[in-house]
Amino acid sequence: MEKPTESGYEVFLSFGGPDTRCDIADYLYNSLIRAGIRAYRDNEELPIGKEIGPELVQAIKQSEILIPILSKQYATSVWCLMELVQMVECKEKWGRKIMPIFYNVAPSEVRHQIGNYHEAINSHINKRQRYTDETIQNWKAALSKVGALRGWELNERGKGEFTEEVVRTLLIELKRTTWQNLITWLKWMIKWTKSWKR
Repeated sequence: MEKPTESGYEVFLSFGGPDTRCDIADYLYNSLIRAGIRAYRDNEELPIGKEIGPELVQAIKQSEILIPILSKQYATSVWCLMELVQMVECKEKWGRKIMPIFYNVAPSEVRHQIGNYHEAINSHINKRQRYTDETIQNWKAALSKVGALRGWELNERGKGEFTEEVVRTLLIELKRTTWQNLITWLKWMIKWTKSWKR
């Protein structure tokens, strides 16, 4: 995976299934936009036998914060699993931040692939002619890594209150990232200026 160019989006939302599309994902996306956060969401479903397109991979690579909305149906979507693998790669290679939302699922369900996640992975395993063992292992590894991260849990809270908390946290995190980038740039400028004066 080549290094991303400049950041095009501040936040990338990954979600799948009717349990989130017109529900929490829509609430959150619109709240992010209203708060002035450049957010990306993909409203298309991946056709069977297709891989995620280069524009979607670019959106993931260029986003500062990656938010998978891990719902009961998330792992049934091959598209979502492929996005999750890309997110983990971006975290490991370029330090992108993954901030998961556990939407009516426990983090342990995702981390250990039990319950709905076990059923979804088994369903994909039964389609081996479409998916290699390596692909399935990559999906399971990504689920384990993201399930081990601290994230938000919706549980019994109202969606309005919940999305407010997420947006507030993201605004703080994005300011921190901006300051870190500025400090890095200033250090580079000082170093460059000193080397130029010699």
